[in-house]
Amino acid sequence: MTMAGWRYHNPVDVHFGAGAIEALPGVVGGRTVTLVTFPEAKALGLTARLQQLLGPSLVQVIDRTEPNPDVASLGALYRSFWTDPKANGGGHVLLAVGGGSVIDTAKALMVGTADGSLEALIALLAGGKAFTPARVRPLIAVPTTAGTGSEVTPWATIWDRAAGQKYSLHLRETWPEAALVDPELTRSLPAGPTLAAGLDALSHALESIWNVNANPVSDTHAVAAARAVIATLPALMQDLGNPALRSRQAQAALQAGLAFSNTKTALAHSISYAMTLQHGLPHGIACSFTLPMVLERAIGTDLARDAILASIFDGPLADAPQALADFLEGLGVSTRFDAYGVSAPEAQRLVTDALDGVRGRNFVGARTAPALG
Repeated sequence: MTMAGWRYHNPVDVHFGAGAIEALPGVVGGRTVTLVTFPEAKALGLTARLQQLLGPSLVQVIDRTEPNPDVASLGALYRSFWTDPKANGGGHVLLAVGGGSVIDTAKALMVGTADGSLEALIALLAGGKAFTPARVRPLIAVPTTAGTGSEVTPWATIWDRAAGQKYSLHLRETWPEAALVDPELTRSLPAGPTLAAGLDALSHALESIWNVNANPVSDTHAVAAARAVIATLPALMQDLGNPALRSRQAQAALQAGLAFSNTKTALAHSISYAMTLQHGLPHGIACSFTLPMVLERAIGTDLARDAILASIFDGPLADAPQALADFLEGLGVSTRFDAYGVSAPEAQRLVTDALDGVRGRNFVGARTAPALG
């Protein structure tokens, strides 16, 4: 891999820190708002807080979102949004407050088709080519988990489980306008989602390093993020209410997002899609349990990539895959396919297919390896 010339681009206006949510009225700037959030937001008092902040600017609340947005439920939501007069006047903005699935849902809604149907959008995505949306609504993203990084990327995943498909939405228009990253919003997050989100951030960081699209800026963000997650996540899992640990993890997730916003992901994520579709594994676990195996494949392929990876781990780089496996196992995450009901032959097939996938082709490492046990 050579890096004679490179480019880094991220247009998102980022506000970070405890209380960052208070900047929301100024960021909205007098526009009307549709809030997209998760069903529990009302019971947590979050919806009321946002209503207080925005006042009459908040004209619509969509809280019927689901984990990993699927075409089966997204279609009616999409049509309802784009046929609602409140969302179709001038000066209207989407506000996504939630985890990755909420932000993905909002990104799907922000891109309007000519007939207002999700089916038309899916047909465009299935074509695999960039397109110009018929209508667009700007997006302000406020993450309530520390992992997805979606608040600073143009990427969104739309699932079609019935057809065994996933679609990646990424257009020039799907960058959020602004991101408000307030670690205080993550403090009520339970242990399971906290772990999955943290490991998603670690995967984003590492995946942006063993990547053909890596550059010095993405590397800087990725190394800082990976080191922070490794140092912070075990302590956070023992002290979920600790504001300093929540803040460190939130910044790590943000920096991981800034890294892969330019590189996209690679092999571990390519494997994860099948693990989620076929075995129901939560995304944060699905994209992280293979990291030691992928790291082992990456080492020795490119000396420059090895140097960046070595700056993350203490000790010789050759020992890093085992150290990473020990880190994951210590958090209760098995690094073996068979722990998730996947046989060795199926695991081998999943890895082979993933290497040929769009994200797998970003991977700098070995394309072949000994059979998986």
